[in-house]
Amino acid sequence: MKTFKLHAEPRTDLGKKATKALRAKGMIPVVLNGSNTVELPYTGTLLPGQKIVEIGDGKGLITTDLAVTQEAVRKLIYTPDIFAIELEFDGTTRMAVIKDIQFQAVKDTILHIDFLEVDDKKPVTIEIPVKIEGHAEGVKAGGKLTLSMKKVKVKAIYTQIPERVVINVDNLGLGKALQIGDLHFDDFELVNAKNAVVCAVQLTRAARGAAAAAQ
Repeated sequence: MKTFKLHAEPRTDLGKKATKALRAKGMIPVVLNGSNTVELPYTGTLLPGQKIVEIGDGKGLITTDLAVTQEAVRKLIYTPDIFAIELEFDGTTRMAVIKDIQFQAVKDTILHIDFLEVDDKKPVTIEIPVKIEGHAEGVKAGGKLTLSMKKVKVKAIYTQIPERVVINVDNLGLGKALQIGDLHFDDFELVNAKNAVVCAVQLTRAARGAAAAAQ
């Protein structure tokens, strides 16, 4: 996975008026969600923009309210590539991945980004693009290869998450499909439903005709 360096500014004024003014200046409100729980009541030191979000059972998560510029995240958001993000703010650097993005419905501008802090001990789950390689047997027989899932959910330590999930279809026959449960990788796990179809070779009219003629 590639690394993207991003500078952010702590944000302490969180009201609607302040958020509107922030966006008017070309800035985007973002939240960095901590990956580890803390015991409540929390007695540690919080940085500017940080707060504790209670999640139940006497535990909470540290979140940090930040702001980034639209221009700074353009090459991070408007690309098919997946990045680990070096998020720098207030003299510290945290590794993160994108958890969620909210877009404005009409103009498609970015309204808000949620980041998830990551480390080299706790696995995270993010969506990764699928890349098909090979020439399916079923296509050679006249079928049509269809890709049903352009992205799949990958669970792994962030350093083990690939930029693409590469699936070889050489042995995929006519009328056959590859499901999530058929796919296994050494460094990461696919966590979509096991019966979800990733790709398939569909019978075409020409293939049906050739099969009927061969009988």
